[in-house]
Amino acid sequence: MTNWHPNIPEGQGPLYIRLADKIAEDIATGALAAGAKLPPQRDLAYDLGVTVGTIGRAYAVVRQRGLVSGEVGRGTYVLGSPVAPALLEDTKPNLDQASGDGIGARQTAAQMTSWVQGAMATPKDIAFSGTRITVPAPESIRFDSTSAPEIGQAEAIRDLTAQITRDAPYEIASYTRSVPESWREAGKTWLSRKNWEPSAGSIVPTTGAQAAIMAAIAATTAPGDQIAFEDLTYSSIARGASLSGRRPVQVASDDQGPLPEDLARICAQKHPKVLFLMPTMHNPTTGTMGADRREQIVTIARQYNLWIIEDEVYGSLRNADVLPFAALAPERTFHVGSLSKAVTAGVRGGWVSSPVSHAQRIYTAHKMLTGGISFLLSELSARLVLSGAADTFRENVLAEIAARHELVQQYLRNFDLVSAPDAPFLWLKVPEPWLSGTFKAAAATSNVLIDDEDEFKSGRSGKVYHRVRIGITNPHTREETAKGLLILRNLLDDSGAGYDSFE
Repeated sequence: MTNWHPNIPEGQGPLYIRLADKIAEDIATGALAAGAKLPPQRDLAYDLGVTVGTIGRAYAVVRQRGLVSGEVGRGTYVLGSPVAPALLEDTKPNLDQASGDGIGARQTAAQMTSWVQGAMATPKDIAFSGTRITVPAPESIRFDSTSAPEIGQAEAIRDLTAQITRDAPYEIASYTRSVPESWREAGKTWLSRKNWEPSAGSIVPTTGAQAAIMAAIAATTAPGDQIAFEDLTYSSIARGASLSGRRPVQVASDDQGPLPEDLARICAQKHPKVLFLMPTMHNPTTGTMGADRREQIVTIARQYNLWIIEDEVYGSLRNADVLPFAALAPERTFHVGSLSKAVTAGVRGGWVSSPVSHAQRIYTAHKMLTGGISFLLSELSARLVLSGAADTFRENVLAEIAARHELVQQYLRNFDLVSAPDAPFLWLKVPEPWLSGTFKAAAATSNVLIDDEDEFKSGRSGKVYHRVRIGITNPHTREETAKGLLILRNLLDDSGAGYDSFE
């Protein structure tokens, strides 16, 4: 047992992350030597005046980083100091020192290959020039992504790419300085719903949906402005907004989306400029906002001059009857879609239907933020849509999702989960005594990667859901999906594993 007692540094990040960073720092400096036993979680929680859950999350983080190991009935022990940057520079191969005859270069390249393969053999954090980069194990089952499943897209992409390289060699070799009308027509086609169609003049092609959303934020706000988010949402947008100097503010929500009364209160008190929504197949809850709630939000947005960003990335998978916000309030709505969930993620094809007054601003902001769109990828995205291949792939993707949804029902039907046959993910409530963070860490030790609820919180929140999101489309096969679901079910059934079992 060690007498180690950490002083948790001040900061704005979650307490358990700052504690985990302090543990890592003390291991690196030798304050916690290899083989040292960390204090029992309950004891350390009492000493620091925090909850046991906070300590458990911190211990889970350092276990995931490969810094400690937990042994049932014995405790949590330090494995050893992470490789210091200086030592890493000494031990990794140096290609610049290869001998001129080529033999040394080949030997050094082989050493580099061995070093990289060794680094990727197991999940770990690699120290590199003072930065930690998490490298998942190659055999990990990736339930932490919802990209479109592989259903044979490669052949069509190969053929279309060959056509483009033949038809437009100059455009591929140069920067993209204009937007062909076919790209706008493809965006209009892809974003259209059975009850709404955007105008071609409103369409701006983008490098995926996230770039489109960040361009809309840049075009409508300035650093210091506030942006309203549901308390649960695609948090990468909230984090990206913070990184660009905007300030996220949380709006209380239910299964229909933001609560109108709380949105009105936030608008009156904090005056946000933009509201970010995922109204059709909300991430992570799978819900779709009803028509009445949409009308209420539009009324509030007009009253307080609030821009609306409507993220319809998952909406391309759902045949919803409700009108999109872009139809209800076209003068203030940025309607965003992409190919990533319904066709293919790697092509990075996306579009935004903007209020016509702001289309040029979106184009300029997107170019400033990303360096501009790729002709090859944008042309490929347009041809996928206009040829009808994208619609065919969407149908096949939906069929594959439905088949994997049946596996979910087979393995997890006895648990509290929210799912749908058209949704590439499910929202699972972990049974007591699991916490979402400790369940995520336990799954990771079994080489199954999932997202806990904190991944979807737009800011610090005392609200606890005890849920995890499990994406089912990223594993290569249904067999791999079934294997991962079985591992998770066994963990869920092992209720004792949810307790503080490493003391």
